Amino acid sequence: MNEHMKRPFNKDILVITDLETECNQIISMLRHNVTERLHRFGAVVGISGGIDSSLTLALATRAFGPERVLGIMLPEKDSSNESAILAQKLADKFGIQAITENITGALEGFGCYSRRDEAVKRVFPEYDPATYKMKIGVKSSGLYTNLPPLFSLTIVDSKGNESSRRLPAAEFKQIEASSNFKQRCRMSMLYYHAERLHYAVIGTPNKHEVEQGFFVKYGDGGADVMPIGHLYKDQVYQLARYLDVPQEIIDRTPTTDTYTAEQTQEEFFYQMPFRQMDLLWYAFEKGYEPDEVAPVMELTPEQVKSVFVNFERKQRTTEYLRLAPIRE
Repeated sequence: MNEHMKRPFNKDILVITDLETECNQIISMLRHNVTERLHRFGAVVGISGGIDSSLTLALATRAFGPERVLGIMLPEKDSSNESAILAQKLADKFGIQAITENITGALEGFGCYSRRDEAVKRVFPEYDPATYKMKIGVKSSGLYTNLPPLFSLTIVDSKGNESSRRLPAAEFKQIEASSNFKQRCRMSMLYYHAERLHYAVIGTPNKHEVEQGFFVKYGDGGADVMPIGHLYKDQVYQLARYLDVPQEIIDRTPTTDTYTAEQTQEEFFYQMPFRQMDLLWYAFEKGYEPDEVAPVMELTPEQVKSVFVNFERKQRTTEYLRLAPIRE
């Protein structure tokens, strides 16, 4: 463990003390990789009104100028209207051209919705997509246990009444595989515009999404450069505030915007607030002992150790997502 890693663990350990320098380093990296390594003229960024894509767009605009950045909104019939409103506000704020490509037709052609609904109906025979909303989420056996989480399926009727059941593996995989058409369609559209303009596709995943596997392979994981892939979520917010991302986006609760019922990223995947997760992941990554971390986080060493075990499990089981094609 080097001297940087030996700093006493505390709740301010992820505060970026020089935001200007951090921004300039990312911008310099973007310019170098896009213009000198990839030999492209500018940037295409998919924008959704979320904090990660908003920061990515702000950095790309600084790197290439607004005239060489194209923002693309990629809604489909399940998307929140709020996403489109905030994405347009973001584009207006940074003075870039933004276009809308509705991918509903492509998804219907792939059978995205029908394949998903087929699996939902095997769990809830009464489910009707015309009158019900649905989502899947983590049904945890307890955050501070060493048991892997289970997934649950929730449907919501027109009166707002919810019903939840454990989601069997076959149905989970079918819903997940069907829903992943959305991210893969978006990637295809981003590359269409990038290729016609001779631009690069700039990816938006942050550190947690990359390292915990909260992305779709060849979907939102498909990009030429990922400039914020080293940033913890709280650091994304720090830089977003520094670059003057619209406050409504900063204040918005991060969502998956994938299923018809509202759902936070915490509910679907992470199982803990971002601020807590940032600090615990940092401690896990840098090799701090549970005894060093527990008093700062107001947890027991056993609880911290259990979180570390769960982090390690996520890294191991999602390694497939991060692998490049195997050539031998």
